[in-house]
Amino acid sequence: MLDRADVAHHWLAGVHVDWRSGEPDGKVERHPEHATHCSTFVASLAERMQVPLLRPPEHLDHQLANAQFDWLLGEAGRSNGWVPVATPLEAQQRANRGEWVLAVYRAMKEGHHGHIAIVRPDVKTAAELEADGPQITQAGKHNYQSATLAVGFDQHPQAWGTVRAVRFFAHALAVPEAAAGK
Repeated sequence: MLDRADVAHHWLAGVHVDWRSGEPDGKVERHPEHATHCSTFVASLAERMQVPLLRPPEHLDHQLANAQFDWLLGEAGRSNGWVPVATPLEAQQRANRGEWVLAVYRAMKEGHHGHIAIVRPDVKTAAELEADGPQITQAGKHNYQSATLAVGFDQHPQAWGTVRAVRFFAHALAVPEAAAGK
């Protein structure tokens, strides 16, 4: 599903897009130098997977990653099945087991944009996870089908640098009836 979303060609930075499809919607982007779509990309895929997550139109796409972080961390996230994940190793393991795992950074300065990405399955050593974080799929200033968290969050040095302010959250995915033997 992550690969079928074709993030390399959708939710492109600098262009106003339909949040669900990632396709340009013809509207004028007021600040193309700052327009990225990490949070709407994640929201779109969450909707497709029937995983609850703060999304448009509940929240405008402006500052959505910060709002998603607050929502996931708060009662709304917990009551909707989200659990905090303590370490990058656990985040990667949960993604490898088929859980929906997010890496989220809330900007530390008010008015600044946060960032959010989906942790994708990948085999990594503990040393690789400590150095570069889990493997992710993201939209952002640069869209990546597959990149390390360190590369994907490089526009936010406090996310994975010495501060490591990124947080991880996991949500179980529903098992399709056919897979459950029904």
